[in-house]
Amino acid sequence: MSAKHPHVGVNDANVTQVTSVDQSGRKVPINLRQSGRTPVEMLISTRVRKSPYWHLAHQAGCWRATVYNRMYHPRGYVRPEDGGAMVEYDALVNHVTMWNVAVERQIQVKGPDAEAFVNYVITRDATRIKPMHGKYVILCNEAGGILNDPVLLRISEDEFWFSLSDSDLELWMRGVNIAKGFDVTIAEIDVAPVQIQGPKSEDLMADLFGEAVREIPYYGLMAGQVAGRDVIISQTGFTGEKGYEIYLRDATRYAEDMWNTVLEVGKKHQLMVIAPAHHRRIAAGILSWGQDIDMETLPFQCNLAYQVPRNKAADYIGKQALEAARARLEAGDPPFHLKMVGLTFGGLPITDYAPDFWLVAERGADEAVGYISSPWYSPELETNIALAWVPVDRTEVGTALEVWLPDEYTQGLPGNRVNAEVVSVPFRPSVNPNAREVASTKGLDYAE
Repeated sequence: MSAKHPHVGVNDANVTQVTSVDQSGRKVPINLRQSGRTPVEMLISTRVRKSPYWHLAHQAGCWRATVYNRMYHPRGYVRPEDGGAMVEYDALVNHVTMWNVAVERQIQVKGPDAEAFVNYVITRDATRIKPMHGKYVILCNEAGGILNDPVLLRISEDEFWFSLSDSDLELWMRGVNIAKGFDVTIAEIDVAPVQIQGPKSEDLMADLFGEAVREIPYYGLMAGQVAGRDVIISQTGFTGEKGYEIYLRDATRYAEDMWNTVLEVGKKHQLMVIAPAHHRRIAAGILSWGQDIDMETLPFQCNLAYQVPRNKAADYIGKQALEAARARLEAGDPPFHLKMVGLTFGGLPITDYAPDFWLVAERGADEAVGYISSPWYSPELETNIALAWVPVDRTEVGTALEVWLPDEYTQGLPGNRVNAEVVSVPFRPSVNPNAREVASTKGLDYAE
């Protein structure tokens, strides 16, 4: 695609794949055609699953959705004419919110060899996870590509739950075990989570579960009940704000009991049902699988190098490839062309999901060299922010670039090109520092 026509309409015959961005290391390149907001309606049918909370989300005002783990996923409650996603953002950062995240399917690994199996499929050390605790982990293929980045919950000595991001990990793990023969069962279970996120989340959770919930450490778990229904609680979330997840057991039967009870108890805390707040997770540097990363992404490309330990003696899938990739990096010969960075950039405020991977170029250049995977507007920083992929030699903080925006975000501005700058990630502090930040304070480049 020529830089002279970077912003074509969906009906324009010039909507073509961008070839100036170096994706030679990928087998399936990212689709960088700029096709815009294509007017297509989502078909709701029985081929894609409805979660146990789907009808409840609709009652709460859900007006749009996507598909995640082959399940419909609410992605908007406040309509654009009423303020849209930024109204939901205000509720998240100032009050408390509930999200239907039943699409985070729970894959249970249970049996005498559960710890050994989990330790073989994740990069971090599963033996360090105590019962009723969890960790954010990644699973890689034999080439070191990231297959999934779930929250891993250890329910007991012999039982783990993988709370999945958007890829079908159950099939992968079943295939691994056919070859390896660990003494475990691997299956999706009827557990569906909601997230309770925001500064008032702790008070709401204390009203639901008692004062003991205030003592749950970050990534700690607790068993409880809502409306007499069994749940597991974790202090985790997809925001960087204070937050929890409530995992309802037998969710297909008891969804209404749990959901409606939380709504009722939440009234005094100004609880609002919203969609996952991608604007806040971008600010926190939290990645979205399938959008920011995929199975052709190495952890060293995307701020997940800390997930590859230097001191894990046990073998795991991808270990050899990842250690070889790190050796090349340390020798000054990175095994990839593009790397993820944080960007701030101009233009009108980005207040909704981007329909394309917008292009990044050198200032004044005629060809794109990278692309944005996750953009949004940060009210606190008063600028647009993004996670973006740029050439390795353009990743230093302070590097000047430009972003090619569609017309809707440049009306009244001279041209579709706006200045951008590489900045540090996260863009703003989180309530709980992530494992990378904790490791850094200890002088480590990996999480223990």
